[in-house]
Amino acid sequence: MAYDEFTINRVRKQFGIQVIESPSLFGSVTPVAPSEILRTLLVSYIPLAEAIGTEKAKSEFIVAPLLAELRALAKQQISLFSGLEFNIDEAEGLTGRCDFIISASPLQLSLTSPVLMMVEAKNDNINEGLGQCMAEMVAAQRFNQQEGNETKAIYGCVTTGSNWRFLKLEDKQIWVDDTQYFIQMPEAVLGVLVHIVRQ
Repeated sequence: MAYDEFTINRVRKQFGIQVIESPSLFGSVTPVAPSEILRTLLVSYIPLAEAIGTEKAKSEFIVAPLLAELRALAKQQISLFSGLEFNIDEAEGLTGRCDFIISASPLQLSLTSPVLMMVEAKNDNINEGLGQCMAEMVAAQRFNQQEGNETKAIYGCVTTGSNWRFLKLEDKQIWVDDTQYFIQMPEAVLGVLVHIVRQ
């Protein structure tokens, strides 16, 4: 059992999680304008990533540049991990490699305080990635509790590169934002990401 085998219903039943659909979880968040460099990169990279069509291409050409911009906006006070093995509880199935993890610590050498778990949607299906993302969020919550980190909320994101959907975990409740954000409006995506890392 690994993160990518979880469904929403399995997360609900196994961990006693209440899932709440929210019409606009981040509706009041202020958009953040991308730098001219990121804007220029996305103009070139989005069509290329879409033409290649693989998760790897979208990860490298869309998601990674956006997250690098987020780290710059946070003045390197956050750390970014890609493809990290995150084994928290084998008996519960909370094991596997995570696509991206953002930590609330500037320490890049070792994961210390995960705050955002990001899943690349398989087959461009965001909804199918929600269960995996929720399981990773539960694992991050447990990791922080074990480490004595007083992190109130853990956030999640499922993305195809083009579409982005965000989640929030507090205690035993996960809110799923009904709003999908689109990379053609990167200021909206960046606004949510900046809001998350500043919590």
